[in-house]
Amino acid sequence: MKKLFAAILVLALALCACAFAEEVPAVMTYAEYAAADISEGDVPVTIEAYVQAHQSWWEDQITVYAADQDGAYFIYNMACSEADAEKLVPGTKIRVTGYKTEWSGEVEIADGTFEFVEADPFIAEPVDVTELLGKDELIEKMNQLVVFKGMTVEPSKIEGDDTEYAFLYNWDGSGQEGANNDLYFNVSKDGVTYTFTVESYLCGEGTEVYEAVKALNVGDVVDLEGFLYWYNGANPHITSVIVGE
Repeated sequence: MKKLFAAILVLALALCACAFAEEVPAVMTYAEYAAADISEGDVPVTIEAYVQAHQSWWEDQITVYAADQDGAYFIYNMACSEADAEKLVPGTKIRVTGYKTEWSGEVEIADGTFEFVEADPFIAEPVDVTELLGKDELIEKMNQLVVFKGMTVEPSKIEGDDTEYAFLYNWDGSGQEGANNDLYFNVSKDGVTYTFTVESYLCGEGTEVYEAVKALNVGDVVDLEGFLYWYNGANPHITSVIVGE
C-alpha cells in the first residue's frame, strides 16, 4: 500500500512539474520575435534584452528602449515600480513578457511585465543608416540605435505663420519654451525631407541634445544619433546632435 501511495505521489508531482513548465513562457530569439505575425491581432511574446535607455517613470510604468545582439525592441509602458526603475540602467538585462503589437507603424511590446536577469552588461553600437533613408530596408532597423550623417536642417512652419523655424515645440508648434515639450525638426538628405523628434520623456529640457536642437539654425549640417522609432514612417527619437563645421 505504501509503495502504491508513493508511486501515486511521484506521478502527481511529475504532473504538477509538467503543468508548471507549460506555464513558463519560452524566451524567443529576436528572429522568432520578428517573425511573430500580428496581422490578425496582438501576439503574446517573451524576450530577453538589454536596456539601452528609458523614458521617465510614471505611475508604476516605464517605456524602455532595449536591444540584444540581433535587434531591438520598444517596450511601451511596462509595469515597473519606482525602485526598480532606478535599477534599469543601460546595459541591464531583463526578461519581458507582454504582447507584440503595432501602433501607427511602430512595432512594440505592450502590457509588459519584467524581471531582472543576471548577465554581463551589453550596449549596442549605433548603426549608420544614412544610405537607407527613403528605402524599404530602413524599417528593418526599427528601434535600433542608429546614426544619420550629413543631414541638412530644413525650415519648420506653424500653420498661419510664415516664419521659418529650425525646430518646433510639439509637432504643430503648440508648445512653448520652459514647458519640456517634445522638439520636432526637419532635416533633409538628397533632396528628401524627414521629421525627427527629441522625445522630452527620454531627453528633456536641459539635456545636451535638447539644448543642441534649440540652438540649431536652418541650413546647419548635422550628424544625428537616436532610436529608430516609427510613426507613419521613420520618426527617430534623437539622443545626440553634432553640428558640422
